[in-house]
Amino acid sequence: MPNIKSVKKDVIRSRQRHERNVAAKSQIKTLIRKANAAIEAKQEPSTVVKVVTDAISMSDRAVKRGIIHKNAAARRKSRLMKRMNAAAAPAAA
Repeated sequence: MPNIKSVKKDVIRSRQRHERNVAAKSQIKTLIRKANAAIEAKQEPSTVVKVVTDAISMSDRAVKRGIIHKNAAARRKSRLMKRMNAAAAPAAA
């Protein structure tokens, strides 16, 4: 632990930000996992769309706050949409 008061405050702020970032990343992963589970379980399309939308929304918010890189979010969203559309295609055909 540092001795200088301002550095102590910086360490505390850094820990708080770290915890917030870890929580947000974990929430994104959880939402993506739920979306994949909904897609694989072949739930109702409206349910799948809502879960996928929630995951995409959380990813976008994390990008806006600088928690994850915009390309990482784009990659995750793209993969998720690809899975959802692939699952919906046989049902429509």
